[in-house]
Amino acid sequence: MKSFPPAQIRNVALVGHGGAGKTSLAEALLFCAGAINRLGRVEDGTTTTDFDPEEVRRNISLSLALAPLEYGGHKINLLDVPGAPDFVGDVAAALRVVDLAVIVVSAVEGIEVQTEAAWRVAADLGLPRMIFVNKLDRERASYERTLEQLRERFGVGVAPLELPIGEEAEFHGVADLLSDTAFLYEGTTGKATQGEIPDEMSDLEHQVHDNLVEGIVVADDALMERYLEGETISPKELQDTLSRGVAEATVFPVVCGSATKLVAIDRLAQLICEVGPSPADRPAVSVQAGDSTQEVAADPAGPPLAFVFKTVADPYVGKVSFLKVLSGTIRPDAQLTNSRTHGDERLHGLFTMRGKEQDTVPELAAGDIGAVAKLANTGTGDTLTPKGMPVVVPTVATFCPRATV
Repeated sequence: MKSFPPAQIRNVALVGHGGAGKTSLAEALLFCAGAINRLGRVEDGTTTTDFDPEEVRRNISLSLALAPLEYGGHKINLLDVPGAPDFVGDVAAALRVVDLAVIVVSAVEGIEVQTEAAWRVAADLGLPRMIFVNKLDRERASYERTLEQLRERFGVGVAPLELPIGEEAEFHGVADLLSDTAFLYEGTTGKATQGEIPDEMSDLEHQVHDNLVEGIVVADDALMERYLEGETISPKELQDTLSRGVAEATVFPVVCGSATKLVAIDRLAQLICEVGPSPADRPAVSVQAGDSTQEVAADPAGPPLAFVFKTVADPYVGKVSFLKVLSGTIRPDAQLTNSRTHGDERLHGLFTMRGKEQDTVPELAAGDIGAVAKLANTGTGDTLTPKGMPVVVPTVATFCPRATV
């Protein structure tokens, strides 16, 4: 996989309650982006991100997994995060290195315990959030009921951008509220045809569209004035204003679909690229330098600085360290220093992981996520820095006070 600048990177964690469909959603996004050529199923043990034998046997995620993909000129680093309460540490690890949390909620079960737990941790971090209402093709699925729960639990910032077309087994598309356009899906190709909003839902769509526009323009005085004067605000202007609200974690877009039927998955990928913040859009990371604090921006030309957020044992290559590059550009055979142990580490190989598959990369620029094997004395939570720059990324307890939620 090629190198991407910070502005073209989207680091996204899929979080929520176990069984909401996070792994199926990761698989669907990979398939729609062409990163994989066959759609795996959790029930068959064939998904990209659930590859451990115990995960395959139990049909649940037991460990955080990385799955990058390219979409619309962007690199999306997906982190598929377990939803069981035993793995809340992985939730904290993922949310501290991403720039957007996609909260996956089942339209059948609605909001559950770990949905709220993940939301609270993300809120503590001031992390931008988006909500994907999944399983709308299932029996007893209700978008209206789920949306009501979301507004009740998470407040007025919850902003639906889509309405489902069809219910349960008849669910086959979405109405885009920003563009007043229907996207219809046939079969399981994941490809949509655009059309007019169905007549039977036209009145509802226009009402929700007007409510959405009012909720967006209120954040921009100039747009608000034009809107009150009766001027039509273009979808592009609405999207730009929405993007600012998402980046500031004051607006939480809600989209919907079906991961297993590939309905509106391409819409989610597009929205992540268009509205989701890049590492360059996020505030600088605070690091500790002795008794003082420094701010580190995602600058590819800055000093190389990386944070190790996950360590796993690979049966073939040994210890694999997942890291996020906070500053600078890291290349293979770079030599950095562990600021905790003060030991030198040479990055003999640099790669990204798509589930268990490795993909060598020529470099990782600031904001990107990758992996390196066989670091001798570096573990989870360690910071790798240039020699003579002993800065440390704060610990989980300091960085994320609700990590044990």
